[in-house]
Amino acid sequence: MKKLLVMSAIIFAVFAFTGVEASELKWTGCGISKKAFMDELATAYEKKTGTKIVLKGSGATDGIRNVANGEFDLGGSCRHKLNVPAEKDAMLHMVAWDALVFIVKNDNPVDSVTEEQIRKIYTGKIQNWKELGGPDAPIKLVDREGKTSGTGLMLRELLFNNPDQEFSSDAEYKKSTGPIEAAVSADPLAISATGVSSAQKRDTIKMLKVNGVAPTKENIMSGKYSLYRPLYLITKGEPAGDTKKFVDFTLSDEGQAIISAQGTVNLKEGKSLKKR
Repeated sequence: MKKLLVMSAIIFAVFAFTGVEASELKWTGCGISKKAFMDELATAYEKKTGTKIVLKGSGATDGIRNVANGEFDLGGSCRHKLNVPAEKDAMLHMVAWDALVFIVKNDNPVDSVTEEQIRKIYTGKIQNWKELGGPDAPIKLVDREGKTSGTGLMLRELLFNNPDQEFSSDAEYKKSTGPIEAAVSADPLAISATGVSSAQKRDTIKMLKVNGVAPTKENIMSGKYSLYRPLYLITKGEPAGDTKKFVDFTLSDEGQAIISAQGTVNLKEGKSLKKR
């Protein structure tokens, strides 16, 4: 009996030591990707596999570089990789489509702008809402810090065709998507750029039409709304093990259906779009 109890204890200890523990992957990066689908993907993946995805919003640049240096397992980005040493080891896997949108507080009377008007706002050539059909009041431009942020870089490339374009010195700068959207939500004279995948989840802001076209999911997936951009998952080099399993899940029919259900354009829906 004593021998049986000892054996039972040993077997229990072995299972306790080698038992299956839920593995964990750390993700960091673009706040727009996080709000667009990462919360839902992480929840579904943990339920399916037991692997927990820990999410930390930090911006596209940190997402790429902190995965490239091995600090995180996965990342998210709403911009392409730059040809700089800090991003050399990052591998980007396209998983969805987003679009740049221009947001105002939902009670702002302006509903539409042209690309040319946006360029003039960002360069300080239009400074009053009356020039856009709004009240006689100053425009308060809220912008993302840094030229290499996901929104900052893609705005410069898509609208100005110049990644080094300087913006108005009068702009109020914020560190990330959340504070930008919160600032616009609180100020009827503010305007900023963000991603549609994030903006559509806030009922306190309004997305402006650009050249008369609203940034609806249908208009983005058809290319009618022209300011679209890819969303990426990031790995350090070719993914393997649990990291590869999550990338594969995201690209699977199940993962892509989760992305689409959040109002984000998935790869199949955006098959006619081209990276620029």
